[in-house]
Amino acid sequence: MNAGFCKRTVLPAAVIFCVLHAATSALAVPLVNDPNGFEDIPWGTSLAEMDQFGHVEDAGRLEIYEKATQAPALGTIPVDSIQFTTFEKKFGRVTVRYSGSETHERILTYLQSKYGPLDRTPGQITVGRVKVYVWHGFHTEVALRFETGTDRGIIFFESLTLPEKLSDGTSATVF
Repeated sequence: MNAGFCKRTVLPAAVIFCVLHAATSALAVPLVNDPNGFEDIPWGTSLAEMDQFGHVEDAGRLEIYEKATQAPALGTIPVDSIQFTTFEKKFGRVTVRYSGSETHERILTYLQSKYGPLDRTPGQITVGRVKVYVWHGFHTEVALRFETGTDRGIIFFESLTLPEKLSDGTSATVF
């Protein structure tokens, strides 16, 4: 391979990868008091056996549930939807969708009170139309993505201990 080609192509690509990786890593903060689940439901629990959940979708190894008897809320904050996902009958992910800047601010305050403060050092939080915040624990990861242009947000509460890691192809950009 031509050495000049390598310097012009591979080196810049490697630099861009390192910068993007560092920027993404800088957004994660340690999760204080890892809950090892969501709302007192431990990761790995079978939701099919719990009366409070209604079965919404079956996609083979993945099943999606919603709470059957109450309006969706994160803490006391009303949200558009909350879905609970199992992988091979084991609870492993919660997806929360919401809309509105005011709701976003309330949710950020709530998540920080539960999982720890965000790093507000300049350059540590994304700016612009898409804001991403991540709390990373030993058992649980909480990832929030908010698009200011559409005023829509999505939060993933996900088990880090299930070996399958719910690799269903769901993208953080799907609302």
